[in-house]
Amino acid sequence: MSALPVVPAHLLEARPEDQRWLIETLWAEQAVGILGGEPKCCKSFLALDMAVAIASGTPCLRRFAVPRPGRVLLYAAEDAQHIVRARLEGICAAADVSLHDLDVHVITAPTLRLDHPDDQRRLDDAVERLEPRMLILDPFVRLHRIDENASAEVAPLLAQLRELQRRRGLAVLLVHHSRKGAAHARPGQALRGSSEFHAWSDSSLYLRRTDERLTLAIEHRAAPSTGGHAVELRERGAALALHLVEAQAVAEDPPSKDHADRVLDLLASSGDTLTVAQIVERCPMRTQRLYRVLADLVRGGRATRNEHGYRAAAR
Repeated sequence: MSALPVVPAHLLEARPEDQRWLIETLWAEQAVGILGGEPKCCKSFLALDMAVAIASGTPCLRRFAVPRPGRVLLYAAEDAQHIVRARLEGICAAADVSLHDLDVHVITAPTLRLDHPDDQRRLDDAVERLEPRMLILDPFVRLHRIDENASAEVAPLLAQLRELQRRRGLAVLLVHHSRKGAAHARPGQALRGSSEFHAWSDSSLYLRRTDERLTLAIEHRAAPSTGGHAVELRERGAALALHLVEAQAVAEDPPSKDHADRVLDLLASSGDTLTVAQIVERCPMRTQRLYRVLADLVRGGRATRNEHGYRAAAR
């Protein structure tokens, strides 16, 4: 029998700060977790907003930055394909990106069972083939035939997703419902079924509606948690998407030519590809404004973007 591997604590792997977040302050890099809430609380809209943000490198909810964009794999069990497309198109319009260029792949199988060995293998094969940064499964109730209240049945399915996350190096977001009548419970404790869901999560998002007010709570295993973020579903022409209510003033504060010149000078002087986190550190400004500056520079052909970040265009 081989001995257990052991290393001194000071030799444990350290993660650079700019690799800590998949979506800054919203979802940790390679985290598994829950997006929870009662029915009709826009959970699917938020999951799709996260997909668009990660795949395009634009801020989620027009506020939360994505340091390193990447592919997203999505399974939407409750919505028809044309509804998923329409919602993605609306969010893309709000984020000023093209659906055609969006690196989001949608599983179109009519059913997917996490408690079925064949489907487990098919999901693993898809993740291996596509190498997504995040896997979104929406919602959990349509992905099994187990008793959600029985820890002995829930734990193996969550362990399977954890194992997939570790083996393939991706984040996993599971959309799940809250219990009825749990409006005053702590968000994580309000989830329907076993307490295993809350214990399993590294990052979690909870949507809650009080009267007509929709709020978002953010919870992490290894970072500060926050709550009470007001969000609303806004319709602007063809764009139907969630927005942070307090983000409106920032969105209406346009970047100036000076901002663009500062960022372009930084990219040109570095001569290398820079992440958003590196640009913010050397050229401080609001993240929302920086993304708009970068988008303008890319559209104007003065900068280029790849999976690692941004760099000045060759002259």
